[in-house]
Amino acid sequence: MIRVWSDNQSAGVLDRHGPRGAAFAYGEGVGAPRAVSMTMPVRVASWDHAWGIHPIFEMNLPEGALRERLRLAFAKATGTFDDLDLLAVVGHSQVGRLRYTAVDAALDEAVPFQSVDEILASRRDGDLFAFLLQRFAAYSGISGVQPKVLVRDEADSAVLSATPERKSPSVRGATHIVKFWDPNEYPHLAANEFFCLRVAEKCGLDVPRYRLAEDGGALVIDRFDLRPDGSYCGVEDFCVLNGRPTSEKYRGGYETALFKRVKDFVTGETLASELGRLFTLFAVNTVLRNGDAHLKNFALVYDDVLEVPRLAPVYDVVTTTAYLPQDAMALTLGGSIKWPDAKKLASIGTLRCGLTPRRAREIFDIIATAVSEVAAEMRRYMAEHPEFAEVGDRMLQEWASGIKLSLGFEAPA
Repeated sequence: MIRVWSDNQSAGVLDRHGPRGAAFAYGEGVGAPRAVSMTMPVRVASWDHAWGIHPIFEMNLPEGALRERLRLAFAKATGTFDDLDLLAVVGHSQVGRLRYTAVDAALDEAVPFQSVDEILASRRDGDLFAFLLQRFAAYSGISGVQPKVLVRDEADSAVLSATPERKSPSVRGATHIVKFWDPNEYPHLAANEFFCLRVAEKCGLDVPRYRLAEDGGALVIDRFDLRPDGSYCGVEDFCVLNGRPTSEKYRGGYETALFKRVKDFVTGETLASELGRLFTLFAVNTVLRNGDAHLKNFALVYDDVLEVPRLAPVYDVVTTTAYLPQDAMALTLGGSIKWPDAKKLASIGTLRCGLTPRRAREIFDIIATAVSEVAAEMRRYMAEHPEFAEVGDRMLQEWASGIKLSLGFEAPA
């Protein structure tokens, strides 16, 4: 049995239910503002889930190498190692406002200190990845197949340094995400994502501060869910909002699972602007040829679960076709996973997001300009880092293809 905390207060308990499911029950007297999810309001009856754990509780469970490392470390002691066991390990330090502890334990979000400058300088003689994974695996409630860890560097955090008084014990929690990749499988993926984020930023989208290590082997990102007072805002990805487990992150079509679904949660005066931002982000993913733009790589964030949420800052954008030339979209668009042409992409803006044809074309212009400017930056980086040249050249080719097909523009030379 696990206690679930929202906004640093006990919300209820989560336990196994039936042969393969789980049940969550709110505690007596818990008010509506402490609801664990926009999809699970406070009620007397328990929230029962027939298979695995509820999407909101599964949302941040590590995948891939990090999950395997934790399984090997804890399976012997627990006898089994299912999602509930994994949540018990990493749940005290994860993305968003929810935390998990033993039923009778106090909430302790403390994460060991780690200098971000050391990561960026790639010290420890090339063993930094192994060191960080060993030290921070159990503090890293963050999803994704590629290895990433949560670390705490309070002194370096631009968010925390913006306020002299902090109101939350989260001051001892993680402040940064550090992402690594296997150089033999996806070489220079950190630099790949760095330049993709540059494009998103130049398009006017909200992007958290991100920095590339000197050797290009890691990307350090400020946590976008960390508020100035040291507390965390709510984060719910589109697997949660669609009521789907992580295993179904590639299922469905963008029209319903993304653009229609956002209208179920974002309402009122903010809907039009958020749809415009969502369309821009979707178009950026398309032009950059990100075949991994699945449901977990879009999210909504909020300061209060009862208020209207907003689109989360940009994260996890890479040019996947630089490694997988035949890669296609993660979900369907018009029943197909083929990259859309300009007419089909613009129709998403007009039919699904309420944009005028003129505004959709303006967004196309903004994206084309951003790609051109970042391409020039990337060429300079390639000249200074010739080891990145091969991947960089493939990225530039894919971007040119994206501009020509999906925006209908001639790609810059």
